[in-house]
Amino acid sequence: MEEILRTIPHRPPFLFIDEIVDIRTDGASCKRTIRMDEPQFEGHYPNNPIMPGVLLCEACFQTGAIFLAKQIEKEGRSLNDVTPVLSRISDARFKQMIKPGDEILIEVTMKETISKFHFLRGKVFKGGKLALTIQFALAMLEVEDKK
Repeated sequence: MEEILRTIPHRPPFLFIDEIVDIRTDGASCKRTIRMDEPQFEGHYPNNPIMPGVLLCEACFQTGAIFLAKQIEKEGRSLNDVTPVLSRISDARFKQMIKPGDEILIEVTMKETISKFHFLRGKVFKGGKLALTIQFALAMLEVEDKK
């Protein structure tokens, strides 16, 4: 968990990654165990808790941010100098529900970089079966001076 907190600026309760599984030359994989005590289940839905799809998408975005941050680190730049910002979402497809107690594997693969925009493909698996696919773009924006 310390490695995640060192790598991206996200913090609980808006952190949807528990473990970095691997960082590859073309992407990254992370894991997450969905817990019943998470605040979204108070309203989504109390009698039938289902992990909101948008939060599964966010797990992909955070995994993508981890991958890009590791690339920045390899360049010798400080992670404190950039913030990952979502710039595009397309073609999100939900294949199965995720519920408390489920462990998910999040896989993100780099497609291309155009200027400061990094286009990625994300997949979420539950029990080895596909639960979500999404395409998205992140920009790693330079942190402006705080004057």
